Amino acid sequence: MEIQKNPVNKHGHKTTPVAWEQGCLEEVCGSCSMLINGHPRQACTALIEPYLRHSSMITLAPFTKFPLIRDLYVDRTSMFDALKKIKGWIPVDGTWDKNQFGPKVSQETQEALYLLSTCMTCGCCSESCPQVHPDSPFMGPAAMSQIRLFNANPTGHLQKGERLRVALGEEGIAGCGNAQNCARVCPKKIPLTESIALIGREATKQAVKDFLGLPDAGE
Repeated sequence: MEIQKNPVNKHGHKTTPVAWEQGCLEEVCGSCSMLINGHPRQACTALIEPYLRHSSMITLAPFTKFPLIRDLYVDRTSMFDALKKIKGWIPVDGTWDKNQFGPKVSQETQEALYLLSTCMTCGCCSESCPQVHPDSPFMGPAAMSQIRLFNANPTGHLQKGERLRVALGEEGIAGCGNAQNCARVCPKKIPLTESIALIGREATKQAVKDFLGLPDAGE
């Protein structure tokens, strides 16, 4: 931000400001994702002092798995499109009109859902995943984990079959190579590999149900 206020090149000459996304500045919005010394992370929580203990130079670079807009600013539209494909939302079930809070959820389930819900769609997982590249249709780890989140919701469970069929498609679970990089770099420590393994099992069950012609939960 200081460099953006007074942008100069290595010769000390005035230049154009560096462009990047930023929003919350507290690791909640996920917009300031970039490569810092080659490591995908959120820039807003990257303290400079620890980096300077290892090197006198800090290198900032844009993510490589998304179209570059300018400087450090990339287009993460593909991640949001993936959420549309998996129906990453909870349909209105009418409880609001009845002054109710909706179906009850156990404390254990609520805690698991909360962790999954902290996903910021920041793109760190996709950036670190070797299976996410231009020649692969794989939509990335974040969307797979969100299938788990919304299928575990009592109301979202009604669309479970629809989401699992997306996981069974060419963009889904088959594209994961189990490198486990995603879980290592996730800023929120979401158990992405655990989610992918669970969705893999559930998708297999869904494939058998579809083969046998069994109805979905909401039918």
